[in-house]
Amino acid sequence: MKAYELQHTTGIDGWVPVEKPRPQPGPGQALVRIHAVSLNYRDLIIARGTYPGTRTPLIPVSDGAGEVVAVGSGVTRVKVGNRVAPTFFQVWTDGERTPEKVTHALGGGVPGVLAEYVCLDAEGLALLPDWLSYEEGATLPCAAVTAWNALVPQGGLKPGQTVLAQGTGGVSIFALQFARILGARVILTSSSDDKLAKGKQLGADGLVNYKKSPAWEQDVLALTDGQGVDHVLEVGGAATLSQSVRATREGGHIALIGLLTGAPGKPDNAVTGSKQLRVVSTYVGSRAMFEDMLRAMAPQKTKPVIDRVFPFDQARDALRYMESGGHFGKIVISV
Repeated sequence: MKAYELQHTTGIDGWVPVEKPRPQPGPGQALVRIHAVSLNYRDLIIARGTYPGTRTPLIPVSDGAGEVVAVGSGVTRVKVGNRVAPTFFQVWTDGERTPEKVTHALGGGVPGVLAEYVCLDAEGLALLPDWLSYEEGATLPCAAVTAWNALVPQGGLKPGQTVLAQGTGGVSIFALQFARILGARVILTSSSDDKLAKGKQLGADGLVNYKKSPAWEQDVLALTDGQGVDHVLEVGGAATLSQSVRATREGGHIALIGLLTGAPGKPDNAVTGSKQLRVVSTYVGSRAMFEDMLRAMAPQKTKPVIDRVFPFDQARDALRYMESGGHFGKIVISV
């Protein structure tokens, strides 16, 4: 089979096309013919060698979708012909996050899905509904589940509340879509007016260009009559967290998700405590959350936003496009 291996962590050229034997499923496993994968910022920082716990050589990328073509002994959860997407954490099926449940992260702690065939834990597969294509299904395991976990299991989002979504990458656009499904208002930030216009078409209620307004938290406060938002999806990291805190109402919720600016944010307890903020680290989620999310998407058949689909032999170009930051929504590679 064809695959890519991360053979060295010096950047995008560390993704090397290889040919490997087709794997065979062991007990409790399913062999999945991968049809599409999608990229996350994590894939880029793994290639750069700045993500902890990565070993090389490694098949990269956590997010994919495909068809079950064989199963190992003892497998009853899925059968040949099922359309599936693997969970980001292969052994976190339900319940609270524990250190044990987050040790088997695809494309980092264990081999990923940028290959024609992948053996996966049968319990770590979510069944895709027929109204989602493989390309659409491939966008869900990391970014969508992260946004869902931040807003619903952790955030307890209620109709009429306001969500601040930073930027227009995968997590933020899924947050916009899920918040709208659940009857909440959304304020979207970006450095691009063109991207903000696309966000408005998706239902964003407030738009803030943080390049034109470096003190963007003041714009957010103005859009909320000085009260601040109920929920923030903090994807920027250390460089944006203090502004997020100021943009959040007393008793509000900040989900710490990303590190796009280079370092994870550490909240100042003196500030967050005075506002009684709930600041929670969000690290993707469980298979049960994935399945709940799909049920919430079903009534309106909510479609993920895909910016561009690259062919398999241009996988490194797809990662370079991710690096450029020009995308709106998700970047997909067909396999």
